[in-house]
Amino acid sequence: MIQYVTLGIDGADIRAARGTSVLDVAIEYGICIPHLCHVPNLSDLGACRLCIVEHVKNGRSKVTTSCTLLVQEGMVIRSNSEKIRRLRRNIAELLVAQAPNSRAIQDIALRCGVKEVRYPFRNRDCVLCGRCVRACTELFNARAIGFVGRGKERRVASPFGLRAEFCKQCGVCIDLCPMTITPCDGPMAAGEERLCGKCEAQLMVTEPMPDQCTWCQLGEGFQCGRY
Repeated sequence: MIQYVTLGIDGADIRAARGTSVLDVAIEYGICIPHLCHVPNLSDLGACRLCIVEHVKNGRSKVTTSCTLLVQEGMVIRSNSEKIRRLRRNIAELLVAQAPNSRAIQDIALRCGVKEVRYPFRNRDCVLCGRCVRACTELFNARAIGFVGRGKERRVASPFGLRAEFCKQCGVCIDLCPMTITPCDGPMAAGEERLCGKCEAQLMVTEPMPDQCTWCQLGEGFQCGRY
């Protein structure tokens, strides 16, 4: 039997099934919490940190990822406070600096209000969101790819750098990768990286209701939970 709890998100009383994440509940109720590593029906690990919220308890707030935070009776969540917007904007800015050749990340940066990139561009081809690894492991039980190394050496790779014979060649890892869709003008060469800004017109839709899902196109590139 499904048990329900009542919680507050940005002042709204919401009823949700126990065991559901705050992010999934927010998406269901049309509350916009930007996210990248989250994929419906896959486990969450809070890798991208974009979905952070304030969990207020006993008058004190704690910043945590909403994809890994399960709903509880009476909990209070702030998903769009000034503190969260500032932190989320900085995280999105760092992601653009890390991987500017991803339309998904460029879109997220705009949705989070990034106007400029103050960090050096690194132009990497992976942001370690883990979407591909979790799909390979949890959907197909193949384990053909995984995380290798630690710290700055951490990367996604196949065992011993070879395609595993148990790889089903399903292509889901490619479909879920936020790096597979380049910016509108194509890949940016080294030294020419920038904040694209081509979809800035979409912000006119989101600005009146920054905490609400307005069905903008700034999530299509990474298969936002609405798509």
